[in-house]
Amino acid sequence: MATKFGAKSTTEDVLAGIELKGKRILVTGVSAGLGVETARALVAHGADVVGAARDLEKAQRATAEVSKAAAANGASFELIELDLASLKSVRAAADKLVRDGRLFDVIIANAGVMATPLGKTKDGFETQFGTNHLGHFVFVNRIAKLIKDGGRLVNLSSAGHRYSDVDLNDPNFEATPYVPFVAYGRSKTANILFAVEFDRRHRDRGVRATAVHPGGIATELARHMPDGAMEAWVQQIQEQRAAAGEPPFEFKSIPQGAATSVWAGVVASAAEVGGKYCEDCNVGELIAADSQVSVIAKGVRGYALDPEKAKALWKKSEEMVGETFA
Repeated sequence: MATKFGAKSTTEDVLAGIELKGKRILVTGVSAGLGVETARALVAHGADVVGAARDLEKAQRATAEVSKAAAANGASFELIELDLASLKSVRAAADKLVRDGRLFDVIIANAGVMATPLGKTKDGFETQFGTNHLGHFVFVNRIAKLIKDGGRLVNLSSAGHRYSDVDLNDPNFEATPYVPFVAYGRSKTANILFAVEFDRRHRDRGVRATAVHPGGIATELARHMPDGAMEAWVQQIQEQRAAAGEPPFEFKSIPQGAATSVWAGVVASAAEVGGKYCEDCNVGELIAADSQVSVIAKGVRGYALDPEKAKALWKKSEEMVGETFA
């Protein structure tokens, strides 16, 4: 019988007894928090990891222990430059990997931003949608052929997808009042829908895609929020949860937060997680459309798993980036 994991499971819990020697895994966002811990846990069990980050100097400092763990376990760790807010950088990083030609068993699209002020990426996209979704959309699709048959894509999403469905008519907030967490919700819903459609397109060769919610973790993700805003947000969440009859919200540790990414990438079966939304090292349950749950609660909204919406988002994303993918 498979071991049961949950909200408090750590990366070491889910990887106990698992040997990853010979596996090659790409993790984006390895300059802080979840990305660093994900990379550390994987190399500690023998995987060769390629870490992608916008600021290589910062990433080198942040991953010093990852490099040590890799050396101690006969694994390798290397860094590549990737700025998801610049399609020029995204395409350069992808082209470099394609030229190298080495295959990946798993891609973990971990990098992201949250609740940023209104702004635009270097290509003119709203910052959160452009960085969290479009940057990864182009990067992953350009290197999709490097994913081994039977490989896997793990997209980092969030319970924050409940803030908003995607808006394919106004993705850049040109006609809609900008609300930081609504923009975040759109981007996190897009992460799930991207996984749904990528899974459909690649499952014939055994490549499966999934989206995960790591849980609430105190990391650099909140760095764009004004002073006091995080505390006020948590208080609002606690009030919502109390009103909905839910237990108080608790932050996870970073090893607990990274556990679901690792579980979905190398522990769970492909059939179990393919095309699904996962949380707390399990597949998340569908929330009824009329259910009044707090934003930070378990489960996934139906609009985030809608296959037709996933196809429409894919088409819209191709139009926005000026590139089509088979």
